[in-house]
Amino acid sequence: MKRKLFVSSPAVLVLTVLVLAACSTALSKLTAEPATAILATTVPTVAPTPETFSDPFAYCAAVGQIDSPDARYTGPRMTDALFKDYLKAAGLDVNTDYPNAFKQMTIWRCMNNKVYACNFGANIPCNSKADTDKTPTQAMIDYCKQFPDSTFIPMSVTGHSVIYSWHCDKDTPEILDQIDTVDAAGYQSSFWQLVEPVP
Repeated sequence: MKRKLFVSSPAVLVLTVLVLAACSTALSKLTAEPATAILATTVPTVAPTPETFSDPFAYCAAVGQIDSPDARYTGPRMTDALFKDYLKAAGLDVNTDYPNAFKQMTIWRCMNNKVYACNFGANIPCNSKADTDKTPTQAMIDYCKQFPDSTFIPMSVTGHSVIYSWHCDKDTPEILDQIDTVDAAGYQSSFWQLVEPVP
C-alpha cells in the first residue's frame, strides 16, 4: 500500500512566501536598473547661453559690479561714444582732437550698475586697488633714515595708490594726512569718474 505525502498547511504557506519574496527582489532588479539608465540618458543638461552686451551702459546695468568687462561684453574696448562721455565727466573739452593714445589709456569698469572710467595719465594707477595700509614700507623706512625730518615722503617711494601722505619724524615714517577715499570696489575715488551717456 502506497503512503500519501502529507505537508501541513503552515509549511506550504511559508514556502510560498519565500518564493514570492525572491521573485519580487529579482523582478525589482530587472526593472529598476534599466529604468535608471534610460532616465539618465534621456534627460540632457543644457548650459544656458549667457546674455551679451555691446553697449557699456547696458552691460553695467545688468552686471552690477565688475573690475573689468568679461566675455559678456562684446563691444569695442573703448567706444568713441563712451570716450566722449568720459571727457565730459572729467571736465575735459569734448571738441578737442585728443591723441589716440589718450583714448587707449582710458579704461572702464562697472560699480553699482553704473559705468566708471579712468585715464592712466601721469602716475595714475587706474587698475590698482587703493593702498590703505597704515604700516610704513621698508622703502619709507630707508628714505627717512636717509632724509630724517623730511616734511614729505614722495610718491615715488610710497607708491601712487596710497590714500595717505607720509612724512618723517626724525628717522621714522609717519602718516601726515589722508589724501583720498576708497570707493565701493576698493579703488581710489579721485581717479575714477562716474560716466553718464551724453544725449
